[in-house]
Amino acid sequence: MKRATRKSLPALADIILAGQRIEHHAPWARAVVTPKGWNVAVEQLAGGRWNLLGLWGEPGTVHMALVDEVRDIGVISLECPDGRYPSVGKLHPPALRLERAAADLFGFLPQGLPDPRPWLDHGQWGISHPLGQAIPAPVSAHPYNFLPAEGESLHQIPVGPVHAGIIEPGHFRFTASGETIVRLEERLGYVHKGIEGLMAGSHIDRAAELAGRTSGDSTVAYSLAFARAIEAARGVEAPRRAVWLRALMAELERLANHLGDIGAICNDAAFALMHAHCGVLRERVLRASDAAFGHRMMRDRIVTGGIASNLNDEGATAIRSLIGEIRRRFPALIKLYDNTTSLQDRTVATGKLETELARQYAAGGYVGRASGQDFDARRTPGYPPYDDLAFDVPVLREGDVNARVWIRIREVEQSISLVDQILQRLPDGPVRVDVAEANGPGEGMALVEGFRGDILVWLRISEGNVVERCHLRDPSWFQWPLLEAAIEGNIVADFPLCNKSFNCSYSGHDL
Repeated sequence: MKRATRKSLPALADIILAGQRIEHHAPWARAVVTPKGWNVAVEQLAGGRWNLLGLWGEPGTVHMALVDEVRDIGVISLECPDGRYPSVGKLHPPALRLERAAADLFGFLPQGLPDPRPWLDHGQWGISHPLGQAIPAPVSAHPYNFLPAEGESLHQIPVGPVHAGIIEPGHFRFTASGETIVRLEERLGYVHKGIEGLMAGSHIDRAAELAGRTSGDSTVAYSLAFARAIEAARGVEAPRRAVWLRALMAELERLANHLGDIGAICNDAAFALMHAHCGVLRERVLRASDAAFGHRMMRDRIVTGGIASNLNDEGATAIRSLIGEIRRRFPALIKLYDNTTSLQDRTVATGKLETELARQYAAGGYVGRASGQDFDARRTPGYPPYDDLAFDVPVLREGDVNARVWIRIREVEQSISLVDQILQRLPDGPVRVDVAEANGPGEGMALVEGFRGDILVWLRISEGNVVERCHLRDPSWFQWPLLEAAIEGNIVADFPLCNKSFNCSYSGHDL
């Protein structure tokens, strides 16, 4: 049998060209494809040649965002009026939970789906398929059968959904042999907020507020992704000063979260001193953000068409003072982390995520980059002003807790440099344009680098600047399953450490 050559493999552009191209979809193309075109794309995913960026639905149609070997991005859509379509997860496991969520929300029936259990629907909604053909359903907890594990002397340990700390709810079912974890299975969806349902029919300003509340620690990244998607759909560009100030907010958010994570990971390894010092620096970032933009988390500061408040001299001074303090204090903390043998004993070689698995799931952020994945949405596909700024994307291959800490450390250093560059080169001018003046239907999409990794927003807007449909995809969709793999073979006591090193979002995942 003659093997297919590299040249004979289809490109994403070929599938889109063969389909029915959708007008007014920006900045990347979307096309309605045939079942054959859909299956070809699934084969490319299964073969490891393409990566899945997202999968979502709306009544009668399922969509898939893809990136191919040459980093071309596009969306393909398959009409399925009866809710049936060829399952992607059957051949490409990263799609499994996305398909299960779409089945809960729209009543889809992916053909060949290996795991048909409900995902977001815990039997508490009072209806089934709320975003599709909704039908009344009794409020009662669905029985949920966790996957079995075979072997002698195995026992199960249920943890959650209510936890001891002030964290969001999630259930973790451990199967262990003594202290060694044989299997971990997660059940999430306890904080499903119905954001996509609330967005439908909302004005873009109200939808922007909802987007910024998808995951509270990433409010800047989500607001930026939503704003960029709206602006793409409308063919509008935010003013240059606003673009640079958006990046400044994004880097401050990255600094706050990375500093908090570094300390919290050390705290889970019983090294509270690092936690205390990193907590102080994180608090400094939040106070500087408040001084510069009027809100500690910078919520609702990024709006469609620009930003809500300008940066004055006092705010710029506060940020410069912050950067100076981090530069003085952070190197000593790095040395403390690296030279504490008891801490290294806990983080090195613990919770290792294999490079090939990270590649298959297209894991972004520190999870992917600690396991050899050289991807950062600020660089590829890229967006302004990062194409005019100098920064490195740190990559390691060890894939353990220690590597995920070091990626955060290096990203803190890069964010400090980026903040410096932005403040030195910040252009003058207006900070917002009126998006409402550009009317009419359109579809937009954005890929933005949050502190956890790439965040995707896809939306359709109609006359009157009303959102018809919006889908938001958190990087945690592709990271939560990898935590299950990384923890196998570790002891139960190391789960908090591994879990915090991933720091996946419950809220961003559950929407």
